[in-house]
Amino acid sequence: MGKRERKEAIGSSQKPKNENERKKIEILKDKNIEGTLSRIKEAEETAAESSDDSPFDSGSDDGDDDESLPEGEFTGSESVSELSLLSEDEEDIYSGDGDNPRAGSDDDGHGSGGSASDDDNNDGEGKLDESEDSREVLEESDSSEDEVAPRNTIGDVPLKWYKDEEHIGYDLSGKKIKKKERQSKLDSFLASADDSKNWRKIYDEYNDEEVELTKAETKLVSRLLKGKAPHAEFDPYAPYVDWFAWDGAKHPLSNAPEPKRRFIASKWESNMVLRYVRAIRKGLIKFDDKPKEEPRFYALWDDDSTADRQGLAYIPAPKPKLPGHDESYNPSLEYIPTQEEVNSYQLMFEEDRPKYIPKQFKSLRGVPAYEKAVQETFDRCLDLYLCPRVRKKRINIDPESLKPKLPSRKDLKPYPTTRYLEYKGHRGPVTSISTEPTGQWIASGSKDGTVRIWEVETGRCLRIWDLGDAIEEVALNPLPALSILAVAVGHDVFLLDTRVGNDEEQENTEELLHFEPQETTNNNDISASIVDWCQDDKHGGIRLKHFKAVSKVEWHRKGDYLSTLAPSGESRSVLIHQLSKKLTQRIPFKTKGIPVSTAFHPTRSIIFTATKKNVRVYDLLKQKLVKKLDAGVREISSISIHPAGDNVIVGSKDGKLCWFDMDLSSRPYKVLKCHSKDITGVAYHRSYPLFASCSDDCTAYVFHGMVYSDLNQNPLIVPLEILRGHASADGRGVLDCKFHPRQPWLFTAGADSLIKLYCH
Repeated sequence: MGKRERKEAIGSSQKPKNENERKKIEILKDKNIEGTLSRIKEAEETAAESSDDSPFDSGSDDGDDDESLPEGEFTGSESVSELSLLSEDEEDIYSGDGDNPRAGSDDDGHGSGGSASDDDNNDGEGKLDESEDSREVLEESDSSEDEVAPRNTIGDVPLKWYKDEEHIGYDLSGKKIKKKERQSKLDSFLASADDSKNWRKIYDEYNDEEVELTKAETKLVSRLLKGKAPHAEFDPYAPYVDWFAWDGAKHPLSNAPEPKRRFIASKWESNMVLRYVRAIRKGLIKFDDKPKEEPRFYALWDDDSTADRQGLAYIPAPKPKLPGHDESYNPSLEYIPTQEEVNSYQLMFEEDRPKYIPKQFKSLRGVPAYEKAVQETFDRCLDLYLCPRVRKKRINIDPESLKPKLPSRKDLKPYPTTRYLEYKGHRGPVTSISTEPTGQWIASGSKDGTVRIWEVETGRCLRIWDLGDAIEEVALNPLPALSILAVAVGHDVFLLDTRVGNDEEQENTEELLHFEPQETTNNNDISASIVDWCQDDKHGGIRLKHFKAVSKVEWHRKGDYLSTLAPSGESRSVLIHQLSKKLTQRIPFKTKGIPVSTAFHPTRSIIFTATKKNVRVYDLLKQKLVKKLDAGVREISSISIHPAGDNVIVGSKDGKLCWFDMDLSSRPYKVLKCHSKDITGVAYHRSYPLFASCSDDCTAYVFHGMVYSDLNQNPLIVPLEILRGHASADGRGVLDCKFHPRQPWLFTAGADSLIKLYCH
C-alpha cells in the first residue's frame, strides 16, 4: 500500500471519531447551561422569600437593583468556574486529534483514546459536583469561638481602663458583668499540687476566665516551643517533586535577551562607595595596620593611676611617715626629753614606747650610723610585700539608718515604769510570788520557811504559814471560785486554803481539800508508790509527799490538775495530780535530759517540758511529741507561754531571752541579750501585749510583744523599760516576777527579802 492510500485510510478512520466528540461537547454544554440556570432560579426564589420576610423596606422603587437575570445569560463566579471547567473538558477532548502522537500511532491507540475521552467526561461532571460541595461547606462555620459568645463586652478598648473596676462590661439588660475572684498565689499553688491537670489551665485576660487546653493543643504548643512544625503529620523534609517535564523539551523556559542592567555599573553601589571614601577622608574609618602592643611589665607601685594595667587593680603603696622636727640632727631644746622622761619610757609597754628618742649633734658629720636602719628597711619591705592587693569599697552608711524603725514608747503605753509599793515582812530572800485571778491578793514564799498572803492595794499581810523549810515555789489556783494555794517545800507539796473567798467558795474549797484515806486498788497502786496523799491538819489542807525534792508547781487552766517537777526524779520527774479524784500519774513520755520547768498550754491539752538545752511539747490526749524547740543557749532557767498559745519565751542562765514562734520554726524568732547575769524568771501578761524578764543583776526588763492574728505578719518586739530598785544579796538579785492579771503592773521578788510593785 502506498503512502497516499495509507493517508486516506487514516483520514476515513478519524472522521467518525470527530463527529462523536462534537456530539459529546454539545451534550456537555447543554448540561452545564441547564444546571446553571436551575441554580440561578433557586437563588432568586430564596432572595424573594428573604425580602418578603424582612421587616425592612428593600427599596422596590428602584427597579434596576432588583432586576433578575434573563434565562439565556449567566454571570458571577459560578459561571466563570463552569466555563473554565468546560474549556478544560474541551481541551481534553480535542487533545485526541491528529496532533497528538499517541492518538494516531496504531489501532490500539485509537481504542485507548476513546476510553480516555469517556473518563474525561466523567471527571468533568465530578469536578462540577466537587465545586458545588465546596461552596456548601464554606457557608458553614466549624469554629468554637462562633458558638460561645465572648464574655467581655467592653469592645475594642484597652483592658487597663477596667483594671481598678469590679466589672468587665455590661450585659443586654445593662447590668454589670462582675469580674471573677482571682486566686491568691498560695491558693493557686495548692490547686496545682492537688490537681494534676492544673498546668493545662491558662488565664484568658480578655474574657476573665480560665481555659483548659486539650491534649492536642498542648502538643501543638510544645512543638512550637521546640521550633518544630505545629502539626506532626507535616514533613518539612519531603522529597522534591519536579512538576516540569524536562524530557523532550525543544525550547528553554526563557529565551529573553540579557537585560542592559547586567552590563552597566549600579548607581546605588557607586553611592555607597562614595560614602565610604568620604568617611575615610574625614577619619571616621581608620585602618590600623599594626595593633598597639601592651607592655608585659609595669611598675607595681607606680603613682600613675591612669595607665592601663593588666590583672590586678592598681593600689598605691602605703607611704612612710615623713620625718619631723624631733628627728633632726640638731632639734630644738623642747624636743629633747629629760633623763626622767627617758627613764619613764622604760616603764611603758613596748607598743606604747616611742621608737625614736631625739638627740642633739653639733654638726652633721657627728651623726653616727642609725642603729635601726636595717630593721626599719626590712619592715618597710614587709609592708610592701604583704600589703593586700584588693581594693575595698567602703560604703558610707549612717549607723542610725541600720537600726530597725520601732514605734514610739509613748504610743505603747500603758506599761509599768514607777515603783509604787513595797511588801515587807519576809526575813529571807523571796523565791517565788503568785497572783490571784481577781488581782486582789498575791502569795509569796521565802527561804525563811514562811508563806504569806498580801493585799495588793494596801500591802497588808493577811495570812502567814510557817512550813519550817525553804519555799521553792508558790502557785495560786487560776479559778476565782477556788482559793487554793500550792506550795513546794522540800519533798512535799502543800495544798492550803487561803480563805479569801466568800462562804460558797469557802465550802467548795474545803470540800476539795478534804481527804479520806481509801483502800489501795490496782488502779492507784502506781500513784501510791509515786506520791503519798494525806491530810495536813496542822496547816489545814492536803500534803503530797514525793520521793524527791520538788522545785516547780504549775496549775492547769481548769484548776483541777496540778503538775509538779522533781529534777532528780528521772522518769518520774514530771507528775500530774488530779485534785477532785486525789490521783497522781506521770506523763507517758520519756524525759530526755534534766527538766528545769514545766508549763501548761492556755487553751489546749498540751504540756511544755523545758530541759537545760531544749523545750519539748507533748500532746497529753494523743500522747505524742508535737514539737521540739531548740533554744541554742547554755542552760534554760525559766519558761512562759503566751495567752494565745502560739508563742513561747525562754530565759537562760547566760542572760539571753529567746522568743519562739511555734508556727514559724523550732529555732528562736528573736534572741535578746539584755541581762548581764542569769535570768531567773520570765512572764507574759494575760491581757496586755507585755512580757518581762528578771535577772540576778537586780534589774527587770519590760518589753512590748504584740502578736498579730495575721499569720503573715511577724510579732512586734520593742524594749520599753528597765526597772531597778532591788539590792543584791549573796550574789543574787531579782528572783521572780509576775504581772497583775488585770492591770499593767509588775510584781518583783528580790533576794533582799522585798516584794515591789511597779505601776504605770
